[in-house]
Amino acid sequence: MRTPILAGNWKMYKTVSEALDFVKAVKDPLGEVKGVEKVVCAPFVSLAPLADALRGTGIKLGAQNMHWEDQGAFTGEVSPAMLKGLCDYVIIGHSERRQLFGETDDSVHKKIQAALAHGLTPIVCVGESLAQNQAGETERFVSMQVGAALGTLTVEQALSLAIAYEPIWAIGTGLAATAEDANRIIGGVVRATLARCYDAETAARIRILYGGSVNVKNVEELMRQPEIDGGLVGGASLKPDDYITLVKVTAASKGPG
Repeated sequence: MRTPILAGNWKMYKTVSEALDFVKAVKDPLGEVKGVEKVVCAPFVSLAPLADALRGTGIKLGAQNMHWEDQGAFTGEVSPAMLKGLCDYVIIGHSERRQLFGETDDSVHKKIQAALAHGLTPIVCVGESLAQNQAGETERFVSMQVGAALGTLTVEQALSLAIAYEPIWAIGTGLAATAEDANRIIGGVVRATLARCYDAETAARIRILYGGSVNVKNVEELMRQPEIDGGLVGGASLKPDDYITLVKVTAASKGPG
């Protein structure tokens, strides 16, 4: 059974004090929630204080990006060696990074390799634009992204990451893919591509999340889908009450029975 992940991507929101207030509000209500990995992906400046605040809570910490080199003359970048010991997870290849900061399939693959080498769990983002979706290119494009991201990874490495299918047209727009469509793409495209790259057994073990305007109103319908193994959530993860609800609904929807 694949343990679901409910990861909040805070993007460029929350000061350090606001981040600590958030943790204070959610740690007790989520302390008894089992069967789902709870992850907060915060800005770099908050990672060290959050690592201390989250210790012993069962809530894991993630970064939103990283460079693939351990060190060097890369002003403004953060390396996997710097994240090791602070984080459990790191988001790689988010569409905002690809669109706004020029990240490519090649850089995404390098970052995945570097993250795994330092014991970090990558959450690798894939997803099509609205134009690609409307042109019927979703399957081809998403499959290509998955294959390019994994590249030369071994089975063991592939089993150590998670993939987030995030249609670009649904991120921050209030438009979400229907639960059925999300399930179809995740199972019929993302997991099918993994099976071609490796084998069906390996593909069945890799966790695949859905992201793109996930909120407290649609989370249950999404998490009831058999191929969806949790969510990568943006705006709805910023409010403590909403994040608590998202985690609890995910745990209930993906739990036994």
